[in-house]
This record gives sequence, structure tokens and C-alpha cells, in this order.
Amino acid sequence: MKDKQSIENYLETILVLSLRGGTVRSVDIARELGFTKPSISVAMKKLAAQGYIETDGGLISLTSDGKRRAAAVYERHRVITKALMALGVSEATAKEDACLIEHVISDESFDCLKTRIFELVGDAED
Repeated sequence: MKDKQSIENYLETILVLSLRGGTVRSVDIARELGFTKPSISVAMKKLAAQGYIETDGGLISLTSDGKRRAAAVYERHRVITKALMALGVSEATAKEDACLIEHVISDESFDCLKTRIFELVGDAED
């Protein structure tokens, strides 16, 4: 789990699962991402060592650093998805492409895209 994309995908998944149902377990992450539970277990140990998550009785929660990073990635995902859909890309493709773009787009490009998409179609929360 050396690369930025992998870390951000796990953090974003934990955030999304917590928004959906409150509690998050390794099995929930495995199901969501289509990975094995042992793979998730290894990744969670690394995220905990990096200070992004805490575990308590099998429940996984984001630390303040983990929440901050996950929220930033999730915002990028929502905004980029909305921007691509505004251009006519199907929702499924827009979500898939946003998942790739969210990890490599610069802060400058994202901020400009976000500002412009809000002007054109409104808040990404819509």
C-alpha cells in the first residue's frame, strides 16, 4: 500500500461506508472494494500505523487526519463526477473516471474545475 491512490481509496471507502451506516468493519470494506478480508486487514494495519484510522473491537474509524484526507478525496470524486456528467458522460463512466482522476489532478486544476462547475450546474452535493 505504498501508493497515494491506494491509501486514498481506502480512506474514501471508510468515509463513504461510515456516512451510509455509521460503523465500519473490515468485512464491509472488503465487500465494497471486492478485496479479500486478509488484504483489508493488512491495509488497515498500515493505515493505523500511519495515523489515519483507529480500531476498537473490530470497528474502524478515521482519525482527524484520516477524515481530512478522506473528505478531500471524496469532494474531488463528487465534483469531478458532476463535471464529467455535465459534459455528457454517462453517470457510470463519470464515476469510474472520477475515481482515477481524483488522485492525480493538481490542487490548482481541481480548484478551477470546482469553481467553474459550481457556476455552471451548482453545488456538487446536488
